[in-house]
Amino acid sequence: MKQKQLTVRQKKIKNITLDIGADIIGSFIFAIGLICFIEPANIAPGGASAIAVLINYVTGLPIGALNLAINIPLLVLAFMYLGHSFALKTIKTLIFNTIMLDWVVAPLFPVYTGDRLLGSVYGGVLVGAGVALIFLRGSTTGGTDIMSYLIQRKFPHLSIGRAMLIIDGVIIAASILVFDNFEAGLFGVISLFCTTKLVDSIIYGVDRGSMVMVVSKASRDIGEKVMEDLGRGVTYIKGEGGYRKESCDILMCAVRRHQFARLKSIVYEVDPDAFVVVTEAGQILGEGFTREIKS
Repeated sequence: MKQKQLTVRQKKIKNITLDIGADIIGSFIFAIGLICFIEPANIAPGGASAIAVLINYVTGLPIGALNLAINIPLLVLAFMYLGHSFALKTIKTLIFNTIMLDWVVAPLFPVYTGDRLLGSVYGGVLVGAGVALIFLRGSTTGGTDIMSYLIQRKFPHLSIGRAMLIIDGVIIAASILVFDNFEAGLFGVISLFCTTKLVDSIIYGVDRGSMVMVVSKASRDIGEKVMEDLGRGVTYIKGEGGYRKESCDILMCAVRRHQFARLKSIVYEVDPDAFVVVTEAGQILGEGFTREIKS
């Protein structure tokens, strides 16, 4: 019993250490992208940090403190409507974020004042990497994340992704007015695209692929050829046709994107009348793909 309690305690300490480590490293990378690339390029690619950049441009106040101030009313609403755990984790992350922005990166690191396109791309990539690292440990950087969840609660028919798109769109439009430069909006869109693509790649992994379902009288023959030619495992699911009431084996197989064309060829070489359903798999875990890393 004592050994079990010790193990639980060790696991809790490990998780806390990993959470804090992700906050520190993620906030540092985020701050480098925002302070060294995005802010000097006069772009605001969405989120509370972008609002902070806009206010900083007008007032000269520190971005980290502004970002924290913008999030305070949102955190109060998060406590009320989204749960204490969500809000507390976000507060912890925002504290590290503020320290990195105002007390580490801003006073100590040089800024890039070259090509705005490069600034928007590199800034977006770094911000995306930092945010993704924080997301991986179940926390958020506040801002748009909280706003979108709150909007979705008020308007359930509106998806969270669409709510975030609306909020970021308004912020990017505002940046055109504040910076008095139409290109600021265009570069903001580029930076936001880089951020979201990198977040998706890190969160969902680079092992995206396709999940293929094949209905055929020759499912077993197709499966043998897939395993032989592609080295991919297959699963047979017992099925029955709704119209003819005939039983059949449904073949299920997950493949990487570059293998799909060959899989399709194999299917129709064996059975030209096969019925094939293909869905995109955001992430595939298991043998031959990515292994889930347990915290």
